[in-house]
Amino acid sequence: MSILDSFRLDGKVALVTGASSGLGVAFAEGLAEAGADVAICARRVEKLEQTREKVESLGRRCLAVPADVAKPEDCQRFVDQAVEDLGHVDVLVNNAGIGTAVPATREDPDEFRKVIDINLNGSYWMAQAAARAMKDGGSIVNIGSVLGSTSAHLPQAAYASSKAAIIGLTRDLAQQWTGRKGIRVNALAPGFFESEMTDTYPDGYIESQLARVLVGRKGDPDELAAALVFLVSDAGGYVTGTTLPVEGGMLTS
Repeated sequence: MSILDSFRLDGKVALVTGASSGLGVAFAEGLAEAGADVAICARRVEKLEQTREKVESLGRRCLAVPADVAKPEDCQRFVDQAVEDLGHVDVLVNNAGIGTAVPATREDPDEFRKVIDINLNGSYWMAQAAARAMKDGGSIVNIGSVLGSTSAHLPQAAYASSKAAIIGLTRDLAQQWTGRKGIRVNALAPGFFESEMTDTYPDGYIESQLARVLVGRKGDPDELAAALVFLVSDAGGYVTGTTLPVEGGMLTS
């Protein structure tokens, strides 16, 4: 196999959660461009259908399933439908996530629990369901954040806690599953990429933070999708238990 061929995903089936907008759409398209058929889920059905159309325009099969990853039964149903319609599961991208920016003394307990329930618990329920279906090994990538390792200078206790926990979850699942099941588990830690969550930031906030980013700009979603393809393909076959920062050098500042 050539170096370039090792990045191909022909014959693979990939699951992407939170694929109704933003980075989830970029991940679904990137996996399809690399040759994978894709199953996508999210809570917003209309936007999910738009992603499905984009994947199918690349010549790949796509299954769109309404699901809430905070509900274990939805996670299992999503995986079951993917196996039924697409034949098997090889890749899971745990992208679904939400964030808040509430001062810690004023954050409502239900707000905090909701972030943890989707970002952390949802990633775990999906990983459980997908691992049960990965009969011949596979690859799981959890989408973390640089905010699991550094501060955003915003009040984001719930979000930062959930993304720090993703690092530990990734490491432990890799330890449990790589040798025994042949399932590699890694995480991506994005820096500043435009998404629905960054749309809620105060005007000028991201620009004010670019001095911390060595390359001096926001990331392009295609750059993050390329890192994802590396991790889930044979090109990343010797990588597991790792959290890969894709943040333009922000963590060095």
